Amino acid sequence: MTTSRAEIVCVGLLLGFAWTGLAQTLSPNTTGNKEAIVTHATGSFEVKLTPQSDDHLQNTTMGRMSIDKRFHGDLEATSKGEMLTGGDVAKGSAGYVAIEQLTGTLNGRSGSFILQHNGTMTRGAPQLTVSVVPDSGTGQLAGLTGTMTIKITDGKHFYEFAYTLPESH
Repeated sequence: MTTSRAEIVCVGLLLGFAWTGLAQTLSPNTTGNKEAIVTHATGSFEVKLTPQSDDHLQNTTMGRMSIDKRFHGDLEATSKGEMLTGGDVAKGSAGYVAIEQLTGTLNGRSGSFILQHNGTMTRGAPQLTVSVVPDSGTGQLAGLTGTMTIKITDGKHFYEFAYTLPESH
């Protein structure tokens, strides 16, 4: 089995984020409601990335992966998504964008929502934002806003999720 340059770019980018354990988040209160109470959820997750055909990209520095995750802890959910990557691993610079839909329970409230990832690594220095897509929450998660921080320690993935939800009725 051969490894494409695109797969190497993706793995290099992910290892760069894992190595530093650095992630930045935006303010989870994006509704403008100053009285919103920020709740925190923490736990672990497993992730499976599967390289997809990148023939249409015609560029060996870019790649595409499918995402399958299983979240544990305050967020008990599964997710499916897609990731696009690109960059130059030799220089330590790359970027990725991803969209994933999570379905499950968040601190006992069930539904689904979409997370948007935007990651950049500039000569080894990573910056990552993972945020809830506005109005993507369903069921008891309707109205969800927030941001997630991802940390990788000793090859294990962990999340910290700062979020707001409307009062349940």
